[in-house]
Amino acid sequence: MKKPPVVKGNTAKGIARFGGNRAAALVPQARLAGPMPWVIAIMVALTVIAAAGGMALTNLARGAQGELSGAVTVQILAAQPQEKVRQADLAEKALAELPQVTGLRIVPQSELDELLEPWLGKSSSGDLAVPIPALIDVQLRSSASEEQLSALRAALASVAPDARVDAQSGWLQPVFGAIEALQWLALALVVMLAAISATAVWLAARSALGSNRDTIEIVHLLGGTDGQIARIFQRSIGFDAVAGGAVGLAIGMLAISLLGSRFAALGSGLMASGGLRPIDWLAIAAIPFIGVAIAMLTARLTVLAALRRML
Repeated sequence: MKKPPVVKGNTAKGIARFGGNRAAALVPQARLAGPMPWVIAIMVALTVIAAAGGMALTNLARGAQGELSGAVTVQILAAQPQEKVRQADLAEKALAELPQVTGLRIVPQSELDELLEPWLGKSSSGDLAVPIPALIDVQLRSSASEEQLSALRAALASVAPDARVDAQSGWLQPVFGAIEALQWLALALVVMLAAISATAVWLAARSALGSNRDTIEIVHLLGGTDGQIARIFQRSIGFDAVAGGAVGLAIGMLAISLLGSRFAALGSGLMASGGLRPIDWLAIAAIPFIGVAIAMLTARLTVLAALRRML
């Protein structure tokens, strides 16, 4: 007759380490049949979309600030058309002689009329209903600081008294502020979704513990340790997290592709700088793995804490 296992402390010589099919038999669960994989899939998909949006906004802000950091606009506000043209020509020559200027261009009047016609309209004579100043685009070697702008104003004071000098980046400061707020919002959404996912795993682990309480007590009597039991639940939830993470990543990537095609159709140079870079795609691809790690760690800590109170 075979002798029963000899129990010493919290281990038993006759009990093998739980794992594989024995773990699945201890905590039976049909994969993708319960709510947990789908909850994780939804959370991963939302996290992917939020993270991609935050990274795209970061790239957009960096690209715009880089392009506009040294850009300056000179406006000639003279009322008479002939005087406006004369001061614009003199201003162009004076700016070309400055060492800090790397490039400049007088914006043609026809180009200005075409850009502003939808908003200002045309008069009966065919000109814009509202006169607009002459514009000169200037590119500096360094960023358009207040010292640089003061130097440009001083150089134009004598030849173009009606000139107004502004940094192009200054016009977009409210836009940059809004983008920064959206970046923080995206980060907050990612953190909240991670917390919600951990909470869902905590609830699932507590529910599984309650439904398998009798089995756990028997395993403890036979010498199973808390760590062995925790690994069983950890593995079960890990399978659900992997399945849900894969589905969520696919949904999130599909949503990103659709949104990206919509923004690309705008054809704006500013929007073009908001695309995702290869390192961004790698970060997005890592989201399901991070989700699996959070789910398994949460399950292990939850089970261990519950077992200490249970027995």
